[in-house]
Amino acid sequence: MSWKTLDDMDLDGKTVLTRVDINVPVEGGRVTDTTRIDRIAPTISDILAKGGKPVLMAHFGRPKGQPNPAMSLDIVRPAVEAVLGLPVKFAEDCIGAPAKIAVAAMQQGEVLLLENTRFHAEETANDPMFAASLAALGEVYCNDAFSAAHRAHASTEGIAKLLPACAGRLMQAELSALDAALGSPTRPVMAVVGGAKVSTKLDLLGNLVAKVDHLVIGGGMANTFLAAQGLSVGTSLAEHDMADTAREILDKAGAAGCDILLPADIVVARDFKAHAASETLPADACPEDAMILDAGPATVTKIAGVMANCRTLIWNGPLGAFELEPFDAATMAAAAEAARLTQDGQLTSVAGGGDTVAALNQAGVAEAFTYISTAGGAFLEWMEGKTLPGVAALEA
Repeated sequence: MSWKTLDDMDLDGKTVLTRVDINVPVEGGRVTDTTRIDRIAPTISDILAKGGKPVLMAHFGRPKGQPNPAMSLDIVRPAVEAVLGLPVKFAEDCIGAPAKIAVAAMQQGEVLLLENTRFHAEETANDPMFAASLAALGEVYCNDAFSAAHRAHASTEGIAKLLPACAGRLMQAELSALDAALGSPTRPVMAVVGGAKVSTKLDLLGNLVAKVDHLVIGGGMANTFLAAQGLSVGTSLAEHDMADTAREILDKAGAAGCDILLPADIVVARDFKAHAASETLPADACPEDAMILDAGPATVTKIAGVMANCRTLIWNGPLGAFELEPFDAATMAAAAEAARLTQDGQLTSVAGGGDTVAALNQAGVAEAFTYISTAGGAFLEWMEGKTLPGVAALEA
């Protein structure tokens, strides 16, 4: 790839404007999950080790271009200090006098956090003057916020054109993992795509069938494909108006030599609730008054068999209603098999998306995957084959 990393930059004595994602959940004024903060620590540590002065830029919540005390990054600062193990100073604005004075006062070994960039409407508008005001604060730009890379904002894209720019350690790890999964993967490649609606993942499916060897479709999406093939899905969640589109995707996959795996057997119930009475049936035998809530064991066996012969796996979305027992069984079993193959060195496994991360954590196998992306929208747009402005700016 044509982007630079921290290893390529001379940071000694330089102020390093570092775009991070610390848009973390907060309850009662306290951060409840520090995962995103944990992941930026290596970048900040490396900048300090190279003699640089890290100035952190980030957004928090959706203040819609107006200052909002409830969305001040000062709320997050104590958690950042706890993770880094050192004091973090705070500037009450991200541009102008408060920011300039705070940056000028920085000593070697210190970290500064600027106020929420989205307190200015010019941030999301990618206003050139606002980007220039940010750039004026430092000498090097480091983007460590892959999760915001799908947004062409001033702090993710505009500023990269104005300063020597590089990827931080999290961005570097994310891009390297994604390139290994879809850019230049070891074949055969399997993708697992689940979720409720085909309509929300049309671009994703269209891109994947041309790039992977095996595509597993699960969740409510699978019901739409089953229905498109003339099978009854009873009262299941399904988009019957997407039948033609589903058939087009199947045709495109066939032309590309991509093998699509749909459920061969299904777990059905009459009630959408945990521990509802259920039964396992062939995929073509769903009763009219029942709904499909999971793939059955024969489907899992088939997925596992194909997965065993693959060398790369990319996963986005569960195979069933994993939030409700026992309809988590297919997702848990397939995830466990992916983790086993990864740990045995047979598989490079990359997963992302909110439900996916939650499901893999529930299965207790997230740590066993090669890489877990917490990037959400950016991860999905990358899987769809779209250009991410924040990444393209680094490459430029």
